[in-house]
Amino acid sequence: MNDRRKLKLKKFYFHPITMFIFLIFITIILSGILSFFQIQSTYNTVNINTNELEPNLIAVESLLSFDGLKYIISNSTKNFLSFGPLGMLLLSLIGITIAEGTGLIETFTKRYISKISKPVITFLVILIATISSLINEVGYAILIPLSALIYFINKRNPILGIITAFCGVSFGYGVSIFVGSMEVSLMNYTKEAAHLIDESTHVALTSNLIFIMAATILLSIIGTIVIEKIIAPKIGKYKKEEEFSKTEQYRVINLEEEEQKEIEREKYERRGLRFALVMFIIILFVFVYSLIPKLPFSGMLLDMKEKTYVNQLFGDNSYFQDGFTYLVSLVFILAGIAYGIGSKSVKNDKEIIENASKKFVNVGSIFILLFVVSQFISVFRKSNIGMVAASLLANLLEHMSLTGIPLILISLLFIALSNFLLTSTASKWMIFSPVVVPMFMQANLSPQFAQIIMRVGDSMTKGFTPLLASFAIYIGYLNIYNLHKEKPYTIRNSLQMISPYFLIIAASWILLVVGWYIIGLPIGPGVYPTL
Repeated sequence: MNDRRKLKLKKFYFHPITMFIFLIFITIILSGILSFFQIQSTYNTVNINTNELEPNLIAVESLLSFDGLKYIISNSTKNFLSFGPLGMLLLSLIGITIAEGTGLIETFTKRYISKISKPVITFLVILIATISSLINEVGYAILIPLSALIYFINKRNPILGIITAFCGVSFGYGVSIFVGSMEVSLMNYTKEAAHLIDESTHVALTSNLIFIMAATILLSIIGTIVIEKIIAPKIGKYKKEEEFSKTEQYRVINLEEEEQKEIEREKYERRGLRFALVMFIIILFVFVYSLIPKLPFSGMLLDMKEKTYVNQLFGDNSYFQDGFTYLVSLVFILAGIAYGIGSKSVKNDKEIIENASKKFVNVGSIFILLFVVSQFISVFRKSNIGMVAASLLANLLEHMSLTGIPLILISLLFIALSNFLLTSTASKWMIFSPVVVPMFMQANLSPQFAQIIMRVGDSMTKGFTPLLASFAIYIGYLNIYNLHKEKPYTIRNSLQMISPYFLIIAASWILLVVGWYIIGLPIGPGVYPTL
């Protein structure tokens, strides 16, 4: 018998930048087709003056037209420069690269973080990432690059650090140990929708506090188990190829001299860390003082036009919220410089800038990716496809006669599905609240519990869609640390890596919500799932 040789076809991998360009063209063509067939929907909003529902017609807008193409071309620069992840990532990287360049991050990681067990580090990353949603989506820009770097220094796969930080922020989005920007953006919609049934209904900022505090801890524990037991073994170790010299080289080592150098180095490192700690305490004091109202020269980071403190802190025009990424970057910059001076790891300002600049060389490709993604998301939003899809799901839900657990599960499912195409939490709740809240109240479920259903549905699928703006940071950093450049991390396999986390956390969310309802535990001070 003749030997039969099996021909193996070499797989071809599209870079995510190329894939997002394809998605732009697909969106343009799809918008043209849907617009031609006049795909549209109507959603209701509450008129706060008349306390009545007002219909809003939303239709798919064709970008496959003269005006559509003109919009794409004329707004490309503005879309890129106003793209949220771009500014946040740039600011955070400036601080992180300076702290890395002076040696602060490496020394701190080796001296303290390396002594902590791997599961504890994973738990802390997820917990901090979950809490970071207090201030919108800054966690993506700060924690993804920082976790990758810390894992790398700690001789653990930085890809795992990227996944851990991304999953922690995305699938725990909107839950925290304190009220934050989520409450501010959702509360008014909940209250207005509740007034359709009962004008005396009061929705407080703390209405979901007990639930979100418990969810923060539970999700961090479950997430840690998923990362350590399922995802980490699949990813494996991070081995960088090194070139070894073929000729053997010998060097006489003076042990006494080496020990003296080590003692000297540790002495300067400890001094550098003390300098950095003092600088951190000074910055922290100034930062906290800036958040206290009605003291001499205080309240700089508050929007004093707002009446309540939470709105001053997390409102739309809050200086604290808008400037948080800059403040964190400033901490890294000043603490890094203080460490460099104390440890003598840098000699002058030129060396600090040069060291930081070298670190930026590896992240150049991510800015090209951010440009393409900013165009894709802008085109998709302009088409109104996401808004129409969410509106159609809300209308379908409204025509269902559901109560109890079926109502909870179907509402949760529809909100989670709409999140794949409409990632804006406020926009989704604007569409769903006039439907979900009255249905819940008529089924003897509280409007505050309906708000929990909204934030849980939003969190369940937050990170599992390329339409999430910060998804670009996630996939971009995967490819920065990718050792096999001929096999880039694509949209598909970047989603595959987090799919176990997504599925298990989604199931956990469902069990948590249903269990909370069945047991009847309070979701906030004096607030329960039922009326």
